[in-house]
Amino acid sequence: MKPVRGDDGTRYLLVKRSSDSSLVRDPSTGEERYVENDRLEALPEQSALELAARAVDDDVRTLLLSIHDERTLGLVLEIAERGPLGVREILGYSDFCESDLHGRLTVLTAGGVLEETEVGGERGYAISESARRGLDVLVGGTAVDGERPP
Repeated sequence: MKPVRGDDGTRYLLVKRSSDSSLVRDPSTGEERYVENDRLEALPEQSALELAARAVDDDVRTLLLSIHDERTLGLVLEIAERGPLGVREILGYSDFCESDLHGRLTVLTAGGVLEETEVGGERGYAISESARRGLDVLVGGTAVDGERPP
């Protein structure tokens, strides 16, 4: 599949091309439709896989791209549940050494999952609103459309 853009600016994945029109899929909705070829422009600078990833909610995608292992996921869940938390408190209950914790907190902050804050006069971390919404979808079982699964 190749990424294309319609004349209205919408990005699609090209599914099938014929002489007059092409079957395209909207990666965010999964909807497929035919569009006239002269209304489509190829997007060679964009990866088809990156475009396909846009089907995942932005907040969930932020979490998925920033959390690389179960320990880091647990750290994020603890800060979301108990936070905001000071660095000393996190070190006290987690099994991270100081340098590992610093590295993970830096990556999570840069990725938009955590926000630096002050807790008891010391540096601390809180979950970002974007990450909270992403966790609500993942942990709360809420589907992207807001409906809870059966």
